[in-house]
Amino acid sequence: MPEVPAENKLRTILAQVAPGTELRDGLERVLRGRTGAIVVLGYDEAVEEMCSGGFHLDVEFSATRLRELAKMDGAVVVDHVGRRIRRANVQLLPDASIETSESGMRHRTAERVAKQSGYPVISVSQSMHTVALYLDHHRHVLEDSDIILARANQALATLERYKSRLDEVSATLSALEIEDLATVRDVVTVVQRMEMVARISAEVAGYVVELGTDGRLLSLQHDELVTGLDQDRGLIVRDYVAQDGAECPDEVLPALARLTSAELVDIPTVARILGVGGPEGDAVDTSLSPRGYRVLARIPRLPLQVAEAIVARTGTLQALLSASAEDLQGVEWVGPSRARAIREGLSRLAESSILERFS
Repeated sequence: MPEVPAENKLRTILAQVAPGTELRDGLERVLRGRTGAIVVLGYDEAVEEMCSGGFHLDVEFSATRLRELAKMDGAVVVDHVGRRIRRANVQLLPDASIETSESGMRHRTAERVAKQSGYPVISVSQSMHTVALYLDHHRHVLEDSDIILARANQALATLERYKSRLDEVSATLSALEIEDLATVRDVVTVVQRMEMVARISAEVAGYVVELGTDGRLLSLQHDELVTGLDQDRGLIVRDYVAQDGAECPDEVLPALARLTSAELVDIPTVARILGVGGPEGDAVDTSLSPRGYRVLARIPRLPLQVAEAIVARTGTLQALLSASAEDLQGVEWVGPSRARAIREGLSRLAESSILERFS
């Protein structure tokens, strides 16, 4: 099976068996028929060696064909990439030494074949009326859309609350930056909230994949809530990280993602990852001065390369705020009209940030 990043493999397969797909339709037909089935989603020499008996096919995949072939006791082997049914009514003979936690014969076989071949294997239980997906060492039960949707709506409500709180602390940090009053605590608070929102967003995104066509409205709500989040996370890292060359900005977000929930809420731990607040990361009231990426990103129609050139010239947000239109014209790609637009934009942002803070 082609190599796929481990964190994306399960989600990719779930998208292939989500409601609205022909494969899911076929599995639901098998469930309604109460016949049970094993379906191997991949075909190569390794899978062929595990197949015994049955018969060879090379027909286009369809939900009705899967249902009819599942009426027999043997497994169905599908070339899912080519959308072809290759074998039917076969006995699968995986290595019996492969460890399995299942007790039923069908599920034990499915888990062993998945581990040995690297392909996803689906087992439909006739007695339990469930569909289990085996992939490498993972087992995932495909649940009804109503159950998944209830969990997804709960996660979405949580995401809305966390996003609202993130907007509040982000606005506060912007005002403090304008006044040159930002501290390690203020910056870390925003970074923590961004990471929390990103984690809940990833959970909701997983539900969207599982729901398939049943998750269209959920997907729209989710996208609206998290639009711009990845950009904001990158900007705050560029604003504060590696100012002394001790940390690499590209390593910060992955490092934050590896933190446990308990570690994420610990301010000194996050400060150490950001490389701010002293060698021990415990000087939480130390003043910090941003470079100005977040502020420049709020100016309409300002390309990233221009923002980078401006930051390279000014160095800090306070120097940027005090720069005149004439000073900005000395930056590459900044002419008189763009310099005036940037100067006026910075003035409006400074005024609105302070007004919002004290309103």
